[in-house]
Formats: sequence, C-alpha cells, structure tokens
Amino acid sequence: MNKNELVDAMAAKTGSTKADAGRAVTALTEIIADALKKGDSISLIGFGTFEMRDRAARTGRNPKTGEELKIAAARVPAFKPGATLKATVNNG
Repeated sequence: MNKNELVDAMAAKTGSTKADAGRAVTALTEIIADALKKGDSISLIGFGTFEMRDRAARTGRNPKTGEELKIAAARVPAFKPGATLKATVNNG
C-alpha cells in the first residue's frame, strides 16, 4: 500500500474527504519524524513503538569488487510492533 492508497483507505474508514485524510496522514508522518529527530519515541499501545536505535560501525564488503570498506556508525529509526498488532497479523 502506498501513501495514496492509505489516504483513500483512511478517507473511506473515517468518512472524511480525501483532502482531510491526506492532511492527517502527512501530519502523522511529520510528527513521528520530528519526534524521532529529537530523540523521543512514540508508543501507540497495542500498535507499536517508533524509536531511534544506534547501529555500530562495522566492516562491509563491496559486492562488485570484494574490497573491504568501513561502514560508519549511525542512528536509525526503528519500529517495534505491539502485541495486539502481532496477534492481528498472525491470526488473520
């Protein structure tokens, strides 16, 4: 599902217009991104948690040449699904 399909589904589910649903989806993604940028996490009980994680520096390999290269440490966004979401996805 892409963003346009998500907007359509949200508009249908809430009975709102596609424009209102589009603004809501955009606002939600911006709020999540801003919170993660500040180092905060967002916990939606039953759905999951958006958080930042540290990825350690490591040695990688160029698949084309086989040459080793160093991959720098990084902070990456992550999502940890909640119990209700896991149950919904796994049980139909």
